[in-house]
Amino acid sequence: MPKRKKPEDDQDELLFDAKAAKESPVESTPPPVSSAAEADENLPAGEVVAEETAGEAPLEGAYRDWFLEYASYVILDRAVPHLHDGLKPVQRRILHTLFTKDDGRFHKVANIVGATMAFHPHGDASIEAALVGIAQRSYLIEPQGNFGNTLTGDGAAAARYIEARLTPFARDVLFNPKTTEWQQSYDGRAKEPITLPAKFPLVLLEGAEGIAVGLSTKILPHNFNDLCRASINYLQGKTFRIRPDFPSGGTADFSDYNDGKRGGKVKVRATIKPGETKYLLAITELAHGTTTTSLIDSIIAANNKGKLKIKHVDDNTADKVEIIVHLPQGADPKKVKQQLYAFTNCQMSISPSACTIETHEGRDRPVFIGVSEILKRSTDRTVDLLKLELEIKLGELEQQWHWDSLERIFIEERIYRRIEKSKTWENVLEEIRTGLAPFLERLKRAVTDEDITRLTEIRIKRISAYNRFKADEKIKKIEEDIKAVQHDLKHLVDYAINWFETLQTKYGKGRKRRTSFDEIEQINVAKVVATNQRLYVDREGGFIGRNWRQHEFVTEVSEIDMILCIMGDGSLKVTKIADKVFMGRNILHVSVFKKDGPPEFYTLLYQDKKSGKCFAKRFTVGGVTRDKLYSLTASEGSKVVYFDATKNEEAMPDLLRIQLSGRCKARVKDFEYDLTEAKVGTRGAKGVTVTKYPVRKVTKVLGIGEEA
Repeated sequence: MPKRKKPEDDQDELLFDAKAAKESPVESTPPPVSSAAEADENLPAGEVVAEETAGEAPLEGAYRDWFLEYASYVILDRAVPHLHDGLKPVQRRILHTLFTKDDGRFHKVANIVGATMAFHPHGDASIEAALVGIAQRSYLIEPQGNFGNTLTGDGAAAARYIEARLTPFARDVLFNPKTTEWQQSYDGRAKEPITLPAKFPLVLLEGAEGIAVGLSTKILPHNFNDLCRASINYLQGKTFRIRPDFPSGGTADFSDYNDGKRGGKVKVRATIKPGETKYLLAITELAHGTTTTSLIDSIIAANNKGKLKIKHVDDNTADKVEIIVHLPQGADPKKVKQQLYAFTNCQMSISPSACTIETHEGRDRPVFIGVSEILKRSTDRTVDLLKLELEIKLGELEQQWHWDSLERIFIEERIYRRIEKSKTWENVLEEIRTGLAPFLERLKRAVTDEDITRLTEIRIKRISAYNRFKADEKIKKIEEDIKAVQHDLKHLVDYAINWFETLQTKYGKGRKRRTSFDEIEQINVAKVVATNQRLYVDREGGFIGRNWRQHEFVTEVSEIDMILCIMGDGSLKVTKIADKVFMGRNILHVSVFKKDGPPEFYTLLYQDKKSGKCFAKRFTVGGVTRDKLYSLTASEGSKVVYFDATKNEEAMPDLLRIQLSGRCKARVKDFEYDLTEAKVGTRGAKGVTVTKYPVRKVTKVLGIGEEA
């Protein structure tokens, strides 16, 4: 890639031209003339001077380009991240420096900044600020010491007091010298990467913000697990949608997100909860882009302007946000809460503008694209890098196989004895080449002069200690590795999917979403939709749907509701409401499934197909995957003999009357069973044994002599 000229280089050239123009009488501008006639006399025959350029300064044309050069430099080399690795130049140089110094231990930030200045010609302040920003997000750089507090806005300690090092995640996804493209540093004394071979959409993970000349970029941060899942879905040909996830938590409305493109908007809200008393409000999560300091300042400013009334504000923030707002006597907490959202930084509006640098036909240029397209291009680049790594590994394995096979022939066939009487170097090489000639068909490529030279470097001690069995085992292991790499190259998409899944398993634990969707907006939408949709069920046919007047009515639902069904064979399925969905034959139970709502308690008795026994279980349904069929029984083909559902745990049946089949050998065929022994568990529990005989009928005992 050709190296871009910096504005400083252009200035040097222009100053040289100006000096040359001043010293050269031939190229200097002639003195002004008093009339057009005199001007014509001073010009060669046939040459005409345009009226608008007759008095132009010699450097005017050059000055016209200075602003464009400066704007291009700021856009490409300072303010906007590159699409390949999601990094700005200063961030890339910091990480490259850390990689060159990486020994597993922490390094003083002052030392890192000094070493980075060999690549970044803009002073230590910008380097230190960028390093602290990366470390505060803790994905790529692990901090040690006081790196400030993003919640309060407090700055980091001096660079000489804090330390940092690369994270294992950064080592896994960012660096590979074999696949890195290099360029000369600004002073030509070292090489630095053009872009790092990043195998993850870091610009979406960490977000980016920068103001250049004539444009700006603002990419919001996203959740690590969401990005992994989206990349996997993209590779599998499935649709995906990613939404930002802010480290400060809060709630957000992404209805106008517009995929992160220009023109979109995101409303973010702080989390406000009731305090310990009626006249206290607790702010526990911030809106993205604010700090406790800026938020408290906005509350005080709104109070001073009479937009709301408060007594005072306490800031108890440490590792978690805790701002206590004290209200005056007689104040309405609900009304004050709405005022906080309306007049303070408790609610903010963010305008995303996803702009990155892409390389097109060997030249870099800014491009405005959505976050979905950024993820697609990043995932495609990851696949290309994984392919390149596999090809490099395959070449290395094939080279190792060639050398080990050549060494085995050289030693086992005693070719080294042919050179004992050779007196010249040329004769040694010729003897080895002649000795290898009968065995060349065992190799996969031709023998080079470099191979022969390397054979002469084998020590006598290695030849005498040569173990044929170990050599064969080593070659077999290389051949197995070659086959494995070749298989991965043939199934590159599956290999990339497995790579993302491994990455998510390794680094995704504990990285749950912190930002929830706008609850108020969802509740309002649900209420509007609820009056228009009616859920019906065809129990025998196994279908559920909306607006089926000829079938059994269940309840009113919204278009965003999830429906849970339990079938007669003990299977469970959750799906989104639609016009018509097949759930399974013999539907016993239909209800609206709300993951975050109050749980529903189920009682189930089933005849196990495999053992023939009857089991009883009481359970609730937690997290499920939509449209996945779950089995509530111990074996396939079992049959439900009794089912009950209730939203109140205390209303669950405690006593059941069990009637066995008349053909069984049981002495007592009619008895009562106490369900209190079966505790409420998970849906996957097998249950407790009721009887080993076939059950004919089960009824609920309501009281003395009463049955359901």
